[in-house]
Amino acid sequence: MSQRWPTARSLAGQAELAAPETPRPADESAVERRPEELRLIEALLFAAAEPIDEKVLGKRLPPGTDVRAMLKRLALEYASRGVNLVRIGDAWTFRTANDLAWLLTHEAVEPKKLSRAAIETLAIIAYHQPVTRAEIEEVRGVAVAKGTFDILLETGWIRPRGRRKAPGRPLTFGTTEAFLSHFGLEQLSDLPGLDDLKGAGLFDGQLPANFSVPVPSDDSTLRDDEEPLDPVDLDLGLAPRPEPSA
Repeated sequence: MSQRWPTARSLAGQAELAAPETPRPADESAVERRPEELRLIEALLFAAAEPIDEKVLGKRLPPGTDVRAMLKRLALEYASRGVNLVRIGDAWTFRTANDLAWLLTHEAVEPKKLSRAAIETLAIIAYHQPVTRAEIEEVRGVAVAKGTFDILLETGWIRPRGRRKAPGRPLTFGTTEAFLSHFGLEQLSDLPGLDDLKGAGLFDGQLPANFSVPVPSDDSTLRDDEEPLDPVDLDLGLAPRPEPSA
C-alpha cells in the first residue's frame, strides 16, 4: 500500500490551526478612547514623591488640557483600586486605600533614654516615697518640669499615691510594680544602699557626716500624713480606676 506524505501546504494549515490566538482587550474601544493626557497625568503622579499642584501638572501637559477634568476622571478610575487618587488642597497624590491601610501598618518599639532630670526624679521618688513634687525639687535643688512627670507616668513606673495633709494638698508619688519588674527587683528594699553605692564607685571624696541613703518601704497603704485621692483625680487620669470584679 502506498503512503501519502503531508505536503507543505497541509503542514502550514495545521500550524495555523494550532497557533494560539493573540489575546485582545475585552473592550478595545474603551482603551482607544483613553486620552493621552490621562496617561501623562498618571505617570507624573506615580513618579512624584510629594503631592503635585494642578498648576504644575498643567505646565507639563499639552496646551488646552482640562487638568481638573482629567484628575477627576483618573480619581474615578482608581476609586475601587488598592490605591486611590486623593486631593490635598490644590495638589493631588496617590494614597493607599483606607480599607487596606492595616496591611501596610508597621509597629515597632523605639527605645528612648530617660533624661538626667527624669532619672534623678525617679531615684528620689524610689528612695523617698511617698514624696511630693516640692520635696523632689528640694532634694534636686532645681524645679521639676511637668514633662518629666508625664514621661514617668506614661512609662508606668510612678503613680500618685494620695494627697499630703498640708496646704494645697499636694499629690504624693510612689513607684509601681512595673518599676520593680523593669529593674529586676523583688521589693524596694533591694535597691542599693550606701555601701553598695560606695562599692560601685558612685561616691568620690568625703561625704557629709550626716549623709545617709533612706531605706524605701514597700508599704502601699497611705500614711498618717496622706489622704486618699479624690474622685476628680480619677477623672483626670492621675490614678488607675479599680478593676471591676469578675
